[in-house]
Amino acid sequence: MSKKSRRLIRATPAPGDGGEPQTPGPELEPEPEPERTFHFLPDAPPVEVDEKELHGLMKLWRHGRATRTIGQVLQDGYVMLFSVVLLGAMGTSVVLRAQTGMAGCTTQACESARLLLPTAMVLACYAMALGVARLFGPVLASAAEGFWLMDAPLSRRRLLRGRLVLPLVLSFLVAGVSTGLVGALSGLAWTQVAAWSAAAAFGSAALVALAASEQPRERVGLVKTLQAGFAAGALAVLLVVVSVAAGWLPNSVVAEAGTATWVLAGVAVLAAVALVLLLGLTLTRLEEIRRARLVSGGSLVSGMQGAMFALDFGLIRDILVERRMAEKGHVRPTRGRGLGLGAIVWRDVERLKRNPSAFIGLAVSLFVPYAADALRMSQLNPFISGLALVAGLVPFLGTMRVLSRTGGLARTFPFRTPQLRTAAMAVPAVLTLLWGLAATPAFIGIASTGADRSVVDGLSAAMVTALAGLMGAVRWVTAKKVDYQTPMMATAGGALPPGLVFNLFRGIDMVALITAPLILQAPAYWSLVIGLVVFWVLRGSFNMEDLQAEQEAAKRELAASKEARARDKQRIPRPSR
Repeated sequence: MSKKSRRLIRATPAPGDGGEPQTPGPELEPEPEPERTFHFLPDAPPVEVDEKELHGLMKLWRHGRATRTIGQVLQDGYVMLFSVVLLGAMGTSVVLRAQTGMAGCTTQACESARLLLPTAMVLACYAMALGVARLFGPVLASAAEGFWLMDAPLSRRRLLRGRLVLPLVLSFLVAGVSTGLVGALSGLAWTQVAAWSAAAAFGSAALVALAASEQPRERVGLVKTLQAGFAAGALAVLLVVVSVAAGWLPNSVVAEAGTATWVLAGVAVLAAVALVLLLGLTLTRLEEIRRARLVSGGSLVSGMQGAMFALDFGLIRDILVERRMAEKGHVRPTRGRGLGLGAIVWRDVERLKRNPSAFIGLAVSLFVPYAADALRMSQLNPFISGLALVAGLVPFLGTMRVLSRTGGLARTFPFRTPQLRTAAMAVPAVLTLLWGLAATPAFIGIASTGADRSVVDGLSAAMVTALAGLMGAVRWVTAKKVDYQTPMMATAGGALPPGLVFNLFRGIDMVALITAPLILQAPAYWSLVIGLVVFWVLRGSFNMEDLQAEQEAAKRELAASKEARARDKQRIPRPSR
């Protein structure tokens, strides 16, 4: 308030202070109340919402925004039906031929394979069902549904019970069909195929229901334990198959076919009963499930769908690794050691202690050459074992994956790309060397009835296979993203970028290229020469992007030096007295 206003207030007499009487003025009309654009709800109980009607509204909204006509849908359905019929006829023909061929094999080794291979498939289906169910949910919701639908005053049990149908049906069909196919190709009778398939189908569905019952409580200990047990059981059964085929174990360890059939039929009945009980338990717990647990599975599915459209399996693995690290939360930081490239190598050594589960895949890949040799597949043993080693070495190449996909991070190091990639290969190379030494007896041929190679030739074949596996893993990890700006390639399925097709064969191409001379019975030094050339290329010695960057840097330095010389020439010397 200003000083002038204060003086005017003091000079004005108040009513009743002896001043002039105030004359009453005209009465002011009350101002009309503004028109309200909202109304308060009365104190009444909320109207109960029917989840079925809400689903109907969502379905109507989606159908009203369809992107395909009925003619396109019918055309796609016809193509799918024709493909299913054609592939089904081909698969039926293959199965019948396999049944006819396996019926003629009456040895004890064939009998053991007929019973043990489908059993291993049953256990593998159990482990896979638990792993996929724990990874995705199995009950999940999209981010949009979790944003507005899960906050509404709705019954989550009635809203989410329909989400259980798809995981249960998929686990039932995939496990049953895959186990039945393996059993039919092994030469089992059709009644035995039905018993093994029913055990796999009902057991997988029951385990998915078990994972769904544990999801609201967010407990994964039981699911992880069962998954590890079934995976170890499947591997143990495969070891028994190889041991019986190689003659290491007597054939008496395998049960009779009739007894095994009744055992598997009993497992199927128990699994069906467990499925009903666990499904009822899951429905009673669905009301307790948290929104964050539902949305996390939906976001994972969305991310993996995008990666599958690009056929980028490396991106899928990156998504899964990120999710596993997010669940882990944090690790204890440790101080690095060494200077220069040695510090990068030491970080890979520390990563071995933080991720010991990666050695399980490497140990399983070591089982492959012995299995191939026991099954008398010594000619293709380098190629098959090399592919298995690629899968076992990928988890150890995390540093190379990050440096090859993050160019800005790689440029912060004072080293060139070949130096960084060589340092990132150091720890996997040591593990590869140990794998080759451990697999040498399999390439010599001692696992089978007689030696196929000498000690020197077997050691050379093992080292070539190890080198092929390492180069295949490096190729798989360092592959570039698909470039959709390149000219498209015309295919029967439409226009596709060339890199999208080549992504399916990355890693496999390096293994086939290095082991080809060995498979064709050429000297091993040809494979070693090819492997060294592949190593020189994959380490980035001939990287066009780096060469272009160095050329541009050289041009900038040359231009800067020319400008400096031009400024020196234009200087006028001081006049001297």
